[in-house]
Amino acid sequence: MEEYVDPHKYDAWNNLALNLALGFWALGILIILGYIIRLSTIGGSKNKYDYINRHEIKVLWVATIVLVIGGCFFVNANVVELTTLWIFVRVFTTIMMGILVAVVIQNLLKFYYPFFIERRLKVLRYKPRISPKTGKPMKLLSEEEEDVHLDEGMIAEENVFSVDYDVWLDEETGYKQIEKYAGHLHAIQCPECNYQTFKINREEIIKQPTATEEGEIMKHYVCSYCGYKARKTVALKAQVKLEESSPATA
Repeated sequence: MEEYVDPHKYDAWNNLALNLALGFWALGILIILGYIIRLSTIGGSKNKYDYINRHEIKVLWVATIVLVIGGCFFVNANVVELTTLWIFVRVFTTIMMGILVAVVIQNLLKFYYPFFIERRLKVLRYKPRISPKTGKPMKLLSEEEEDVHLDEGMIAEENVFSVDYDVWLDEETGYKQIEKYAGHLHAIQCPECNYQTFKINREEIIKQPTATEEGEIMKHYVCSYCGYKARKTVALKAQVKLEESSPATA
């Protein structure tokens, strides 16, 4: 005679697991919505640029973990029979599937999503700035034009590619806005695997620049995904003595 199994025996657990799943999913969505709302309240393209660059991938990763945990509870919210073996099988399978999903999403965030972020960051970086003096778009100066507005320390930072400065100028009033960006810290597209994981590993100065001659610096690249390595020689600007200029306006 077949043993009778009460279909409502595990209703308490199933209801708890379902509620936990819904709770974690709601929390994950709130994390993402909170980030979107916070980003929408930030004024200025440069401030948005910095916020996205520092926080977006981290926020999405945290939200992913929370959503995956919710999914793990959801798939265990339909228990009708439970033995010691079933507990082991369910726990093992749930953990493995959760890890698998998390790893897949982590790889997408690490190797594919940066392409999407870089496109958005470029739009924000080169979006015309509006002068608070005239209300008109300012001019983004070229590398040659901007040097007269940078002090020697800023130029030295640019020379070793640790920092990149953008100078926006209101040509009517002379008002200027100097924005600071990370130089070699950003990864670029790897020529071997095509992921956005090609980054400067180290730099060495081959020839020091003088007041009249350019120098040379060797940049060593390495891909964090496929391990591809490359070197590139870049010219260092001559160390021309600049006239003292007015302090930068942020």
